[in-house]
Amino acid sequence: MHQPLEPPSSRWVFGDIHEADADEDLVAIGADLEPGTILGAYRRGLFPMPFGTGRRAREPMGWWSPVRRGVLSPADLHVSRSLRRTARDFEIRIDTAFEEVIDACADPQRPHGWIDPDIREAYVALHGLGWAHSVEAWRDGCLEGGLYGLAIGGLFAGESMFHRARDASKVALVGLVAALDDEHAARRLVDVQWRTPHLASLGVREVERDLYLAGLPGVLAVPLPGPLLRSG
Repeated sequence: MHQPLEPPSSRWVFGDIHEADADEDLVAIGADLEPGTILGAYRRGLFPMPFGTGRRAREPMGWWSPVRRGVLSPADLHVSRSLRRTARDFEIRIDTAFEEVIDACADPQRPHGWIDPDIREAYVALHGLGWAHSVEAWRDGCLEGGLYGLAIGGLFAGESMFHRARDASKVALVGLVAALDDEHAARRLVDVQWRTPHLASLGVREVERDLYLAGLPGVLAVPLPGPLLRSG
């Protein structure tokens, strides 16, 4: 197993987020989606998200750092008895169907879809370098749910999740937390961007942006967990 491949540095420089509007989640506009740009953004507490779907090449990219960030400490994951029973029916796999997972998350029939072709291409490239990962819930040989995101040190930045069977995305999250469970688990963090009632029921909490940014360097310094190291 190997560390991810570091891409060339970005030609773009993101400003100090502490100087951003204290009430605005959107902190920058523009730049590109090269691997070095995206990694540099996450290391500074930003992530890319288009303003809307179907606008490729017509609007600049938005870069976000929520005023109140949704995060999950692995130890805080709440797994109900029913979810534990459901999880027994699934097999968890990592990085065996990354493109199928991101395509399912990008399904245009899903409400509030935001994953456009540019985002897809960028994260597939990051997957090839060993930075982006999928956690998949399989049953009877079929992919029933999953999630994908970026792993940098002790940070797993979750991007999106989907399900085709009830609770399959929740099972994938349980699988992700299991993959993060090692001697460094207490220092790891799952970043879900924004807390929703659904994610709150699983243990996701909100932290102020300044607190998130202050703790980020320490999280990034944690070694990657073994299951998320690049093979080959």
